Amino acid sequence: MKKIAIFCGASIGFNPVYANAAHDLGKFLARKNIEIIFGGGKFGMMGTIADAALQEGGTVTGVIPDFLKLEEIEHTGVQKMITSKNMAERKMTISKIVDGYIALPGGFGTLDELMEALTLGQLQIEHKPIGILNTNGFYNPLIAQFDLMVKEGFLKLENRNMILVNERIEKLFEMMQNYEAPKVSKVVHTVASK
Repeated sequence: MKKIAIFCGASIGFNPVYANAAHDLGKFLARKNIEIIFGGGKFGMMGTIADAALQEGGTVTGVIPDFLKLEEIEHTGVQKMITSKNMAERKMTISKIVDGYIALPGGFGTLDELMEALTLGQLQIEHKPIGILNTNGFYNPLIAQFDLMVKEGFLKLENRNMILVNERIEKLFEMMQNYEAPKVSKVVHTVASK
């Protein structure tokens, strides 16, 4: 993996443990010479991970839609900033240039990006590792929802297992390096009982 997309919030959250994890991940990836591709913002979790990587001598590329750039939230300290027409083009641009994804805590936008990456993997359009850095158990309810989808017949276990989850950066990175994409259809065939 040479380039990893980071999905995370433009807010910092109430608990400093989240910003600390973003800071540590930024430093870790910079030390591994892995380029960070992120949403291009200077605030919140986005700004924290970018700043940490830059302080460590890392390479950071932002991908930001025009309308957000105009609102002056663009991180001006990164080596490269790609401007997209809209949010959909931003996600497409990111997916074309990265070798994997890591989700940190965030809101609707973070979930949107994570779900798109998972869907691309499920449909076998991409075969990239998708990690969740589960700081403070932030994603436990979402992981429980994925498990319920399997239990109720809406998601194959092999597709559920595409989601690599750990609270430790080093362990998550190791899981991503060893990832092998499933080779199954996304369709769950069940017979409805009457």
